[in-house]
Amino acid sequence: MLKFKFLLWAFAHLLQRKIRSNPDCARYVGTKKLVFQIRTASGAGRTYVLQDGAVRSLAGLSAAPGRPKQARSEGVAEGTPVSSDPAFTLSFSTPAKGFEILSAKDAQPAFLRGVGSQDLVISGDFREVLWFQGLTSYLQPPKVIAAWDRSPF
Repeated sequence: MLKFKFLLWAFAHLLQRKIRSNPDCARYVGTKKLVFQIRTASGAGRTYVLQDGAVRSLAGLSAAPGRPKQARSEGVAEGTPVSSDPAFTLSFSTPAKGFEILSAKDAQPAFLRGVGSQDLVISGDFREVLWFQGLTSYLQPPKVIAAWDRSPF
């Protein structure tokens, strides 16, 4: 459980660093406004807010629809209301499965295997989930091309 919670906390920081350091990623995020959450079936998770080219991570999950949640976040003033309606939710069956899928080297195939095995349940707007998958592709390390493959000969 602790590894999963740490991964969720670090995820926002990795995204923010990539947005600052990679102009392509910053262009991809642009002025996108998105609220989503990653959680387990038991209720542990975090809410993420993308707004104005920045990522914020809020401890816990969104409140019931119609009632804004009070923020407990890094970089957000205490008591700041947050949108209560996430565009999508990634819900993992267990924290161990969540950690396994989110930290896999083959991210997209692991994501699809999780959906197929019901270890990952996606609810909400699937267009936003696909956009999010595109965003996470910026977190993958660049492919190393051997010198002999770059040669024009």
